[in-house]
Amino acid sequence: MPMSDCRVNKNTPKSYSQYIFVLFLLTGLTSMLMPACVHDPFSPIDPGPIDTTGNPVDTMQIDTTPADTMDEDTVLGIPCDSNVVYFTRDVLPILVSNCAKSGCHDAASHEEGVIMNNFTNVYNTGRVKPYDLNKSKLYKAITTTSGEERMPPLPDPRLSAEEIALVSKWILQGAQDLTCDEVTTTCDTTNVSYASFIVPVLKTYCTGCHSGTTPEGGLSFTAYNTVKAVALNGKLVGSITWAYGYNAMPKGSNKLSDCKISKIKAWVNNGAPNN
Repeated sequence: MPMSDCRVNKNTPKSYSQYIFVLFLLTGLTSMLMPACVHDPFSPIDPGPIDTTGNPVDTMQIDTTPADTMDEDTVLGIPCDSNVVYFTRDVLPILVSNCAKSGCHDAASHEEGVIMNNFTNVYNTGRVKPYDLNKSKLYKAITTTSGEERMPPLPDPRLSAEEIALVSKWILQGAQDLTCDEVTTTCDTTNVSYASFIVPVLKTYCTGCHSGTTPEGGLSFTAYNTVKAVALNGKLVGSITWAYGYNAMPKGSNKLSDCKISKIKAWVNNGAPNN
């Protein structure tokens, strides 16, 4: 039997011809209504401005504002408040100089588990109770006048009344690890006094080690003549500026502020007078 011809001839029933016509019409309409899905997956990216060599131009803006025109908090951090006791600036030097010494409360000796070399150790091992002097072991130790609990122990001298007041005020203010930036631009280096400036600085940062019957390095900073000799031979400035070849002082503590160093330098350059 020969393969039948698919063409519709005149003998094809009329209803079948109409069916074929409708089918082709629907197919055409469907293809017209389908959304176009053809797109370029690698659309070109606008490179922005191009220089004469054909390379993209860097248009990122850079802040060129001079540092001295920025606000104080940006450049210097938080200014110091004269009514606030700052741990690193005010309290730590006293404890390092008088307590965190070899054989006592440094990290190596840690007598009775007490270490006085940083905020965490002072707070925890000194059993500091914020806002409460009576429940703070550190306060009891520095105010006790006799017995094994007295700190510093004999034959070292007790902390001065000013030093005890600073530690007490720090505890009463919440025993926080507050820091600040001293504004060195207002530092007055004229007429620096040995009695009113040098002695208090030495007392806070140095005499805990450099005093008594066996001062460290054989240097006692409780006498003017010794301080003057060390100042004029360059050792004092070399040590506090942490210059190469000198022992960095204060030992185990932060470097003195720029203002304090500037004032000591000015005093030394003036001949280290006993004024």
